[in-house]
Amino acid sequence: MSQKYSNPDHLKRLVDYKDAREYHLKKDRRKRDKRMPLSEAIAEFVWDGDIFAESGFSYVRTPIQAYFEVVRQQKKNLTGIGSPMSNTSYFIARDCMTGIHLSYVGVEMRGNDKNFARMIKNKNAEVYSIWSHGSMAQGFKAAQLGAPCIASKQLLGTDMIKKNPYVKVINNPVGDEDDPVCMIPALFPDVCIIHVQQADRYGNAVIYGPAVNDIALAAASRKVIITAERIVPEMTIRDQGNACIPFWYVDAVVELPYGAYPGCCPGHYYWHREWWEWLIRIGTATHENMLEFTDRWIFNTKDPYDFIEKLGGLRTIDKARRLVEAAEGRSDDTAISFHYDEVIPKWD
Repeated sequence: MSQKYSNPDHLKRLVDYKDAREYHLKKDRRKRDKRMPLSEAIAEFVWDGDIFAESGFSYVRTPIQAYFEVVRQQKKNLTGIGSPMSNTSYFIARDCMTGIHLSYVGVEMRGNDKNFARMIKNKNAEVYSIWSHGSMAQGFKAAQLGAPCIASKQLLGTDMIKKNPYVKVINNPVGDEDDPVCMIPALFPDVCIIHVQQADRYGNAVIYGPAVNDIALAAASRKVIITAERIVPEMTIRDQGNACIPFWYVDAVVELPYGAYPGCCPGHYYWHREWWEWLIRIGTATHENMLEFTDRWIFNTKDPYDFIEKLGGLRTIDKARRLVEAAEGRSDDTAISFHYDEVIPKWD
């Protein structure tokens, strides 16, 4: 891809709406076949030094297998951004990411990510700015709407403003005399990868379940890679009338069944709770553990099928399918159980 960023400063480029507009105006918006293998999409559209936006929601419809490919290809000097950012930790541990715009890093009730805390304290990566979930979402939405900034009550009364060089507090120009608001700038990541249930060859994409920030991210990001459980004919999406992301935002389309695993993909498979507990409770405990864990699950696997085979094969993914059907009320399978053996590390 020949197009480059006119603003090389990644800290300023994040909020440079003129640079983003210039980039988007030059973008190829033809309706053309954009299908390609995952390795080719990552090689072509994820560049060293990119502002890399995390999509999905922690482990729900998140393009985890595509993230693994970014790590395998050892992309460098990435700046992370996203709301939330549960996959940031292994990017930093494997020297792919050197800075972040932070909203939240965690894996819900699985535990605390000790690796992330250690990497930040040891200055393996720098926190450039701190946001709430809502304020960062508003920044992506402003970019989608074509607004350079929006006025918000988000962040008022918090110390996050002191750690955020982008947000300015002013008096509401259309409000009362004493009515402070935060001016949230539009946020323009360089690249995002979005996992969806269906897409066609041109990039029209369908999301079932909560879209989180992904529709806004598709509009805000300079480059967009879609990974899909299934690539379907264009008329299938037209007949359903439910495309969430239009083709003109999209640069590459990858058919990637199980692309969100070991996370959850609504309508397709449940998440693998034990794997996340291995990662958080054992893998993140020490740097050595993290390297060993990512060696095993990222560098020593080559695609989702290889990953699933290592994790338990057909029985594991079939159970994940049956669990999601039961969780979504689409099954009366009384034999399926949500019980599992919690991973509890035993320390000497």
